[in-house]
Amino acid sequence: MLKPVVRYGYVPFMLLGVNGAAIALVASGASKLWLVGLLLTAIGCSFAAERALPYEAAWNSPDGDGGRDIAHAGVNELLLLISVGVIPVLAATVTVADLWPHSWPFVPQVLTAVLVADLGITLVHYASHKIGPLWRFHAVHHSVKRFYGFNGLMKHPLHQTLEMAAGVAPLILVGLPVDVASALALAVAVQLLLQHSNADYRVGAAKYVLALNEGHRFHHLKWAGVGDVNFGLFTLVWDHLLGTFSHDPARRFTSEHLGMAAKPDYPTAYLAQLAEPFRASGACPAEPPDTRSPSGSGQ
Repeated sequence: MLKPVVRYGYVPFMLLGVNGAAIALVASGASKLWLVGLLLTAIGCSFAAERALPYEAAWNSPDGDGGRDIAHAGVNELLLLISVGVIPVLAATVTVADLWPHSWPFVPQVLTAVLVADLGITLVHYASHKIGPLWRFHAVHHSVKRFYGFNGLMKHPLHQTLEMAAGVAPLILVGLPVDVASALALAVAVQLLLQHSNADYRVGAAKYVLALNEGHRFHHLKWAGVGDVNFGLFTLVWDHLLGTFSHDPARRFTSEHLGMAAKPDYPTAYLAQLAEPFRASGACPAEPPDTRSPSGSGQ
């Protein structure tokens, strides 16, 4: 009974339940500390779903990366909270014109912020696979060898900051309210947990529109060029427009397909990963001589 609940109920619970609770709390004027509690709840549910219905059972077992992933998650979530805290200061100094639709109901305001942020984050993500200096920092995220919820929070803090700046800066310029920003910050964290989840959930035809784990696994294929697909954070709309959408329902993923083929020995310790982009060894070839994956790649 538990497996069908996770398979078909986990995504609605996270997207509508957790995000809906955040929206209700923020709209009611409740303390923002409640969002921290919701985030911890989402993380707990992520781990529980992965153990109840794993896509790949081996990905539930730490491989010397548990402490590192916790460090990445803690630092990057703290950065998200700090960014929300400084929005009133930024809004008071850099807002070009207060064009934000304050009169709209709160839910449409949050959805608008999500869609605008999705475009900015997707474009930086796309550029990070094409521009060498950006790839140096983004490579930290692609060094993972097991695909589970915390992977979404495993990013170099400078790259995380750049992505969020690209997503939020246009919103601040038009007067983004701090309450909407707070709901957006939690939505980003929830989405990253869902997108990298090891839970074998199903969303039907929505997998062609929503940027969830079934499509995002293709993005983590280790061969350069082959993994340059499905860049969206919240949606795959921009991937369809960019021509970077990819999906093959017959494809099965294991740890052998993940990581970076051009740099299989990427550092695994947290501090070493923070330092690697600044080292001469921090870059790897953008396009190896053969960018094709073994047969059955679905590309």
